[in-house]
Amino acid sequence: MKKVIIAFALIALTNGLHAQGPNEANYDEAKVPKYVLPEVLRTTSNIEVKNKTTWESVRRPELIKLFEDNIYGQMPKKYSNIKYTVSNRDANAMNGKAELKQVLIEVFNNNTSVKINLVLFVPNAAKKPVPVFLLINNRGKENTDPTRATKSEFWPAEMLIDSGYAIAAIHVTDLAPDDKEKYVNGVLQLYPDQLTADNGMKAIGAWAWGASRVMDYFETDKEIDATKVAVVGHSRGGKASLFAAAEDQRFAMCITNCSGNTGAALARRQFGERINRINASFPHWFNTNYKKYNNNENALPVDQHMLIALVAPRPLYATNASKDLWADPTGTFLSLKNAEKVYALYGKKSNLPATPPGINQPIIQSPLAYHNREGDHNLTAYDWSNFIRFANFHYKKGK
Repeated sequence: MKKVIIAFALIALTNGLHAQGPNEANYDEAKVPKYVLPEVLRTTSNIEVKNKTTWESVRRPELIKLFEDNIYGQMPKKYSNIKYTVSNRDANAMNGKAELKQVLIEVFNNNTSVKINLVLFVPNAAKKPVPVFLLINNRGKENTDPTRATKSEFWPAEMLIDSGYAIAAIHVTDLAPDDKEKYVNGVLQLYPDQLTADNGMKAIGAWAWGASRVMDYFETDKEIDATKVAVVGHSRGGKASLFAAAEDQRFAMCITNCSGNTGAALARRQFGERINRINASFPHWFNTNYKKYNNNENALPVDQHMLIALVAPRPLYATNASKDLWADPTGTFLSLKNAEKVYALYGKKSNLPATPPGINQPIIQSPLAYHNREGDHNLTAYDWSNFIRFANFHYKKGK
């Protein structure tokens, strides 16, 4: 009798796993609903945007506010003081190839402070100042080990140094721990009013804010070319890198790797991860207002092609991985395609094809770049090698 009960229980469990529940992710293109994207070049007062002047003076500010109010939260711009301290320096790191600088960035406001620990390697052989890639690290700190005792494809510092670029990293824990309760311990202590506002900044916004404070530092470092800073993020970090580049136009380049929902992928496709799932699993990432769009994507006044458009005319590279359907590779590519018209206002012609390129067929020589790498949800040496090619194209050829 017990065997029969167990057998029925296993059948029920199996059926439950395969049932089409209301919150089950869709991975079938045939089941993507019909949708209409909000028009990126039409203002809220229904005026068509025909030139970059109207874009910059009217539509761009509108979109920034819509993203702040409905998704990522406000981005505080003011603080009372900022201080930089080089806590460790090694002029002969990586067997003499690079200089290591560990910089403590301390930001003060509201009678408190937040400490951001920056790891920075600068190539010794390169002519100074040099361009730099800044990673918003959402994985373990060992991935950006300053001693290089631990090396990781997630942040292949030696590859970047050998290519003539500086490479830097900050960790999200310094800004807002990635925890639904502990996220308040960091940047939000400087701006406590954000915690009670429905459009208040939460963790993703705090990480983007932190990247801008690193930019403040780069502008003081004579070894760094602060006009050539690429902000990089993977997954949730890729959501933050996009928002950082949209908010802070000092970033010369944006790289968003496998960022998916509320990153580079279109929400209205309802493919892979959806808004209700991300808000349920990570309620501390986005503002309170965003919960109104759970299972209600079409009510959003924006979609992610508009966030990509906010980076224009600066180069932007978005990626996916073939086994990472959760992050919707097709939806990411379509976001880029629907942002092309804003880049066109600046005379920037996209070289993206009409349909997504094949696996491991990167589109590099374009202001909007893309690849879908074979493999899993990750940030790899393959990805970084293409980011270097992308930077070489835009920086060294003056495109």
